[in-house]
Amino acid sequence: MPLADQPTVLLVEDEPAQREVLAYNLEAEGLRVIQAANGEEALLLVDEAAPDVVVLDWMMPNLSGIEVCRRLKTRPETRSLPVIMLSARSEEVDRVRGLETGADDYVVKPYSVVELLARVRTQLRRSRPAAVGLILEWDDIRLDSETHRVYRSDKILKLGPTEFRLLTTFMEKPGRVFSREQLLDRVWGRDIYVDTRTVDVHIGRLRKALCVHGGDDPLRTVRGAGYALG
Repeated sequence: MPLADQPTVLLVEDEPAQREVLAYNLEAEGLRVIQAANGEEALLLVDEAAPDVVVLDWMMPNLSGIEVCRRLKTRPETRSLPVIMLSARSEEVDRVRGLETGADDYVVKPYSVVELLARVRTQLRRSRPAAVGLILEWDDIRLDSETHRVYRSDKILKLGPTEFRLLTTFMEKPGRVFSREQLLDRVWGRDIYVDTRTVDVHIGRLRKALCVHGGDDPLRTVRGAGYALG
């Protein structure tokens, strides 16, 4: 799987040794991992990299995992971002507090890495369905991530690899506005330098491909912000 197609996990853990072990195991599963050592850095990376799931330690100095989770879940643009909370707090009241703050899952330390990986995969089925082979549908558009085919009103469309990844990104999160920088990160990859104007060129190609058999342009340009589907 090309780097840009890999589901992205934001790992937030202030213990360097534990963070490295988790990162190694997540990457061994074919996932792309970005790391944050504290809550403030985590919030910045969420905006910059648009991760697909956050693995978040509760106990961190300054800004706790609970507070990071609360902020993510109160913002419309990150409300649906899956958060898996890691904590040494095993009491039921703590688990309930974590879930009530908005965490989608709660894992008690010490935990099995295999179990954590399974829980990450479960959350990815929600946030990156195409990455696990599910068919995406929006209005009259259908995208089959396994066969790499796209249909509109049951007519097959011809998309280049970049346009296919762009459409996948939009169809996994309809209505969400992606900035050019977020699209570059997700579609081209963080380590590849591409001018932001390149995004506009490929958006134009995607629009043309989507409307080749007629129909309205489903992509929306949000001035000063980016692009969205619907």
